[in-house]
Amino acid sequence: MSLPAAFVTVILIWSTTPLAIKWSALGVGFSFAVFMRMAIGMLLCAVLLAAFRVRVPLHRKALQAYLAGGLSMFGAMALTYWSSQFVSSGTIAVLYGLSPLITSLGAMLWLKEEALTPSKFAGMVMGMLGLFLVFRGGLAAGSATGLVALFLAVVSQSFGLVWLKRIGDDSPPLAMTLGILVVALPLFFAAWWFTDGRLPAAIPERAVAATVYLGTFGSVLGFALYYYLIKHMEAGRIALITLITPVMALLLGHGLNNEAVLPQVWLGTASIVSGLCLHRWGERWMKPVAN
Repeated sequence: MSLPAAFVTVILIWSTTPLAIKWSALGVGFSFAVFMRMAIGMLLCAVLLAAFRVRVPLHRKALQAYLAGGLSMFGAMALTYWSSQFVSSGTIAVLYGLSPLITSLGAMLWLKEEALTPSKFAGMVMGMLGLFLVFRGGLAAGSATGLVALFLAVVSQSFGLVWLKRIGDDSPPLAMTLGILVVALPLFFAAWWFTDGRLPAAIPERAVAATVYLGTFGSVLGFALYYYLIKHMEAGRIALITLITPVMALLLGHGLNNEAVLPQVWLGTASIVSGLCLHRWGERWMKPVAN
């Protein structure tokens, strides 16, 4: 696949994932929906690894990475699916737009690999301002608990990435995905068993389609293409993905799922996107001024 096609595909997958999460839980419950998504993803990963004859590493670093990724994935996805009962798909995308800022903060504290420059600090402040505005809109809509759970999900995913970076395993992306799912899937099964434990009598067609879509595109293809972009594209261009997806997801949720978007959420989205721009490109913009 060409780089432009991969870039557009990742944007489309990430923009549609929040809405698919909400649809996948229709009539089946959040815990069953996320368990089935991960089961489909693991099965597909195993088939692809066998087809391409890719070996799954089992050395110490790889096992540590599978454990870190599995725990992080479980925390992030379980909380995201639970919160989807109370917040809109657009709000899910907006809060996940904070991931680069939280990941960067974790890297500064844990990896000591980034300095806290004025532009990065300003970007984080704007991101937090956007978060406050989104929470304010959530309070008006009565979804504060869902927003707190969703924010914790974003923190879990972001710090999980930092944990993986600290481990430094270089396993192939598909093998890494399978190893992480092998760790996470029993946890998702346990969550479903203890919160519900019943098989749905009937599953709506929309829920089936959304779950299959998430298991194949959301969990496998999107992950593989993202790593492909990281290897072959400049980091600055990849960062554009996190700027585009929140806005697209808000529009998709409003247009396809009749989700109301409060003014505070639009303002919060604009603040988060501006913060991401400052964090990523602020130093470059300030150089001409400094000169």
